[in-house]
Amino acid sequence: MPNFEEKQKVVEDIKQKFQGSSGVVLADYRGLTVSQVTNLRVELRQAGVEYRVLKNTMVRRAANEIGIEGLDEFLEGPTALAFSADPVAGAKILSEFTKKNKNLTIKAGVVEGKVVGPEKVKDLANLPPREVLLSQVLAGMQGPLQGMVNVLQGPIRKLGYALEEVRKLKEAQA
Repeated sequence: MPNFEEKQKVVEDIKQKFQGSSGVVLADYRGLTVSQVTNLRVELRQAGVEYRVLKNTMVRRAANEIGIEGLDEFLEGPTALAFSADPVAGAKILSEFTKKNKNLTIKAGVVEGKVVGPEKVKDLANLPPREVLLSQVLAGMQGPLQGMVNVLQGPIRKLGYALEEVRKLKEAQA
């Protein structure tokens, strides 16, 4: 039986993981085979996501100590947590895995310190990759700038046309 100091170390470790992660996904892994869990762990590790099975009481204590509220209702039964610096990575991999393996169910998620339900985790998983989102933002910013350039070029273009007409008139008179 671990003593108080060992339990406190585990709680501190969980707190650090929560604080160092933008996204955390809680899942129920009952019914998965060892090979399925191994495959899931490999897939998550390749994406930079840490997958751990932790005691609910330790997770509950760590979450309460750092001010994450609303997580208690999801800490029932076996719980695995996927910690990730990218809020979408863990959600995307676990959602894809649930499509192939019905035994894994997503319980909830924590995004930037806020608890979200399983539907929101699936919504996160459906987001396009970060690079695509950034390119969409840049394209959205570029559109108005191009329009402004065209508006500003309009008077200059019209002045050029007017000067060309004046030149043609002077040539015709000469």
